[in-house]
Amino acid sequence: MKQTKKVFSILVILAMILIIVDLPENYKLTIPFFGKSQTFTINPPAIDTTIVGIHIKKDFKTRLGLDLAGGTQLTLEADMTTIPQVDRKDSLESAKQVIERRVNFFGVSEPVIQTALSGEKYRIVVELPGVTNTNEAIALVGQTAQLEFREHIKEPIATESGFVIPTIENTVAVGITGRDLKKSLLQFNAQSGEPEVGIQFTPEGSKKFADVTKRLIGKRLAIFLDNIVVTDPTVNTEIADGQAVITGSFTVDAAKQLAIQLNAGALPVPVKIVEKRTIGASLGADSVTKSVRAGMIGLGLVAAFMIVQYGWLGFLADIALCMYGLITLFLYRFIPVTLTLPGIAGFILSIGMAVDSNILIFSRYKEELRRGKPWQIAMELGFGKAWESIRDANFTTIITSIILFNPGNWPFLPTSGLVRGFAATLFLGVITSLFTGIVVTRTLIRMFYKGK
Repeated sequence: MKQTKKVFSILVILAMILIIVDLPENYKLTIPFFGKSQTFTINPPAIDTTIVGIHIKKDFKTRLGLDLAGGTQLTLEADMTTIPQVDRKDSLESAKQVIERRVNFFGVSEPVIQTALSGEKYRIVVELPGVTNTNEAIALVGQTAQLEFREHIKEPIATESGFVIPTIENTVAVGITGRDLKKSLLQFNAQSGEPEVGIQFTPEGSKKFADVTKRLIGKRLAIFLDNIVVTDPTVNTEIADGQAVITGSFTVDAAKQLAIQLNAGALPVPVKIVEKRTIGASLGADSVTKSVRAGMIGLGLVAAFMIVQYGWLGFLADIALCMYGLITLFLYRFIPVTLTLPGIAGFILSIGMAVDSNILIFSRYKEELRRGKPWQIAMELGFGKAWESIRDANFTTIITSIILFNPGNWPFLPTSGLVRGFAATLFLGVITSLFTGIVVTRTLIRMFYKGK
């Protein structure tokens, strides 16, 4: 009993924290006070602090997808006719990185950018919530990446942390562009094993690079992509063979990212718009309202069924269901999960599944009572014997949701953001229901249920 009280106390504290984190956004609360009304705006908390030199910034707001927030969706198809077969996937990933960089620099909130492969079609799907001007969106993402090497002509700007930032204004082009770059790749130093970025130039680019490096020994040679600097290495020696190496304190991920960015300009992939779609914010708001209404009706019907069918046990299961809702919303905000209309459908579906484990447990409990077992032993046996069925049923759903989410971008599986939204919410709902159905419900029953 002491252990049960300890777990119950932890659950109460957890519920209080979740209620604070799950507060609605920009909710106006009016309270009468001595004949006057005081209006307060409620928002979920945000974290913005520095711990041990590490800056931590996190807000807990609900992210809405394109179909709920309104905006523009573009489907771009890359022209791979001039790209070798072995380089096409890397070229598509490079194009995606460039578009993502442009969108982030433009300041679009919560964009979704993903690649889609279907046979010989190489596509990029771009979702821009809040951007309703289609021409503006096309101008933002529909250009080929421009890579350029530039030397410093002015003293570069130093930041507070001591880093030097070259800009277009304090640099000048040296005549080397992405057309002169053959390929960039992640490699490892033969002596130290440290990750580095290797660059290979075309024959014409090799001649240009040899002249530039001979002239700029000991100086910096900045590399810009779409007028934004990606790296600013120092030239240590003349490079005449057209094969250079960029070294530094790279992690493997950082070196790979730099190689992808350089390839974006080295292997320019023309893209064309094959589909464009604009969704109004009013349609999204109407969808949110109807979805919330459907969720509340579904939650109410499930809760009523549990009480009618199982009485006090059903009421305790409903409390666990409320805990399930708090945890699920917290996960959506913490990860974060961008909620789409199919995603909300996945959440509503998981509401029914959240009490499925309780139904199995209570049915087992009744079977043990009919066999003459005392109610305490019957309840513990109910939890124990129902676990295998609960585990297997939920495990199969988890497998299905992973396949629908398609983390490996397998071409024979769906890659649509809407399908993935449904899979993500369904997966989180099943995982959460396992916790609330077993741990929360069991603790509440041990604390408050007294059998007949």
